[in-house]
Amino acid sequence: MCDTVVATREATVDGSVILAKNSDREPNEVQLLHHIPASSFANPGDLQCTYLKIPQAARTAEALLSRPAWMWGCEMGANAAGLCIGNEAVFTREPYAKTGLTGMDLLRLAVERTSRASDALALITELIGRYGQGGNCGYKGKLYYHNSFIIADKKEAWVLETAGRHWAAQKVRGVQSISNGLT
Repeated sequence: MCDTVVATREATVDGSVILAKNSDREPNEVQLLHHIPASSFANPGDLQCTYLKIPQAARTAEALLSRPAWMWGCEMGANAAGLCIGNEAVFTREPYAKTGLTGMDLLRLAVERTSRASDALALITELIGRYGQGGNCGYKGKLYYHNSFIIADKKEAWVLETAGRHWAAQKVRGVQSISNGLT
């Protein structure tokens, strides 16, 4: 199982926010640490995510990502502003879409395009509403799922849980964790 945990300022001795994540991707699936410099695009055009093309942002933030080598998106990432996000697969009775933005695409887009946890939450939910989430996330086989996220910056953290185009969010006070089921 994958797990992500966050401790907010209320729960740490020094008032810092701490996010940690582990991963249980398939055996032999290469996981890359990928540094992305900040960029500006005069004529942004389209951006190819794992399965969909969407409009490119005019500016993107410097980021460090941990991602499966074959996917555009990432399982966890942090940007130069201190925004950190981890995601988990969640399995529900809601149907899984054959195409859409993967949870890893949503995470990377938020890390590259926002600097605060609340803005990342707003962007991910807006993108789910516009493009939906979906697509095969299995390395060798077929694996479809929905996603949950912990989104944290230097001041606050949120848990975001999704199923299809539905979502629920809760602000974290203290310590919170997510795994492969809805909380």
